[in-house]
Amino acid sequence: MKHIILLITGLFFLFFASNLLAQEEEVDTRPVRNPWNCTMLVDHQTVVSPSKGALEFIIHHRMGAINNGTTDLFGIYAASNIRLALQYGITDKLMVGFGTEKDNKMQEFFWKYAILQQTRSGNIPVSLSYYGNAVIDARDEVVFGQDYGFTDRMSYFTQLIVSRKWNKDFSTQIAAGYAHVNAVDSVWQNNAMAFSIGAKYDLFGAMSAIAEYDYSVSTKSRKHYQNDIEPNLALGFEIATSTHAFQLFVSNYKNIIAQKNHLYNMRALDSEGIGVGFNITVRF
Repeated sequence: MKHIILLITGLFFLFFASNLLAQEEEVDTRPVRNPWNCTMLVDHQTVVSPSKGALEFIIHHRMGAINNGTTDLFGIYAASNIRLALQYGITDKLMVGFGTEKDNKMQEFFWKYAILQQTRSGNIPVSLSYYGNAVIDARDEVVFGQDYGFTDRMSYFTQLIVSRKWNKDFSTQIAAGYAHVNAVDSVWQNNAMAFSIGAKYDLFGAMSAIAEYDYSVSTKSRKHYQNDIEPNLALGFEIATSTHAFQLFVSNYKNIIAQKNHLYNMRALDSEGIGVGFNITVRF
């Protein structure tokens, strides 16, 4: 009887162990495929970075407000803001880049690191990335007033992004960040907490619907003479291929650089603030 019990116990152990090994073999630790089509949703970063050794060129274009109607073709002929950027994947998780913006001559050095990547098996249910930048305002010295110092040109933005791909068509993300500008006029504040939510839904073929909402909260009490910061809403479409991504949208952000948007945006969610914009990503 004792031997029978030992035999049954041994068989049970082998069966249990083989099940565990089979389950471990079934765990797919590869990152989910294409949670987002490119490194930016609209005005904010996604958790996606270029793969190791990949170089990307990005064009951002923000047109004028749509309220002028046919005068400037709903803002298309109005004064626009443009940013050009290059970004490079040092590893599959780390990217660095440089961008330059037209309106305020902002020269941006930026980086992003994937802390966690959602896996296909779901054992890691979300992706988590850290994004940061350091920006130099290259406008004329007279812009900064008296007692000018080079550090007056500096501003910074840092952000944590959490993303989840729910199924083959639908992805969402939330992000929390901190924006700081060293030198500002008295009607503005230096610091703000920045919050963002975004979503992408694949429609058909290479086309997706995209949406983003951003809200800023000053870290200090706002004085009565200081300007309020307007939130941002962006709605649009995205077409992506293996070599390009094109996004067309309406939005009331125009500054493109994150800290400028979160600390200086005064364009309201109305016809006087909303304009057409597009982003183009070219992958080499």
